[in-house]
Formats: sequence, C-alpha cells, structure tokens
Amino acid sequence: MSAASPGLAALLGEISLCRICRDAPLGGPTRALPHEPRPVCAASVTAPILIAGQAPGTRVHASGRPFTDPSGDRLRNWLGVDAAAFYDPDKFAIVPMGFCFPGLDAKGSDLPPRRECAPAWRARLMAEMPQLRLVLAVGSYAQAWHLGPLRHGSLTETVADWRRILETTEATLPVLPLPHPSWRNSAWIKRNPWFEAELLVELRRRVSTLLERRQHSNPHSQSQ
Repeated sequence: MSAASPGLAALLGEISLCRICRDAPLGGPTRALPHEPRPVCAASVTAPILIAGQAPGTRVHASGRPFTDPSGDRLRNWLGVDAAAFYDPDKFAIVPMGFCFPGLDAKGSDLPPRRECAPAWRARLMAEMPQLRLVLAVGSYAQAWHLGPLRHGSLTETVADWRRILETTEATLPVLPLPHPSWRNSAWIKRNPWFEAELLVELRRRVSTLLERRQHSNPHSQSQ
C-alpha cells in the first residue's frame, strides 16, 4: 500500500484483510463477490493530491496496483505526470470508491463499485489524510461521495460545473470532478471540447503547483 502514519498503516492493514463483499454482502448471499477479494488502495499521509477513482478493473486486480491499464495512461496524460510521479506516495494518494474488482456485467463492462466499501472505510481513510489539498473525483460514484449536494443529475453536468465546484470547496478541500479516463469516453471528450481546452489546463496547473510546493517542503526527497 503506501506511505503511512501508524494510524493509517493499521487501517490499511485492516483494509488488506477486508472480505465483507464476499462474506457479508449488502443484499444477501446472492450478491456476494464471486471471486477472491484483492483490495487495492494507495493511501498516504504525505501526498497533497487524492485521486478518488471508481474500482479496480481486471488488469488492476491482477497487478494489485492502481491504474495499471490504458485508463491509467490517459489519466497520467491528463495530470501531466509520468508513472514515477504518479506512483510516488509523496505526491499522490490513489483511493477508489470500491477497493476490489467488482466483476463484469453481461456485456463485458466493469460492474459498479461494491456498495460495501465506502460506508465501511472511506470516512476513516479521509480522516487519516488531513494533509490533502486537492481531490480529483473521477466518475460519478466518487463525485456522489465527495460532492454531495454539489453533484448534478448527470456526470456531464457535474464536470461542466467544475469552476463553481472548485470555488465552493476551495476553503475546505478543493474537489475537481473528472470523467473516467476510460478510452470508452473518447466520444464524450470530443463532444465536450471545453474539457481539454479549459478543465485540463486548470487541472495541470493545480497539480504542478501542488507538486512543486511538496518538493520544496521536502528538499531531501529523492522523488522527481
């Protein structure tokens, strides 16, 4: 998992052993996760940026490392960082809404994040990461948890309202809503040119500023 205080390390140890989606699923036994759980969570007490994703896919389930797939490549491009920076716990915490691969639907698409995860773990994890200075809420499930009533009825409406959302959350913990970086969303990006022309410019500016501040506050870090 990642850079951790004693409290966070203990919590990550609990999460690594979590089997509630298999052994005590919401909705009864027929709703149990059909495979062995493998929680994936890269929390940190030093990273200024939290990537709040959705849930591991098949490749992440196999690797045990978040965003080790084409979606990760696109997300890193959005952020303007390389893999070394992305996986540096002094820079990014990566905590999805569901820690385990939820399986596939009849069409071969990933199922939604398991409903057991967020109620059991998310508030406790957030409490262990008071150093965060920016949350990137990737997808509608992360936006529902991190934005609450600021979230709109559709992902497009929520992401399009990113300026007001940032302004509203700025005084506490800024939240920037993003679509999922899946290549299946390429058509969405083409239909919404403001995303690349405006939102990504602000995203990269904020990421660069926060990482520079982090580097200056920790001049002995070997991370680049």
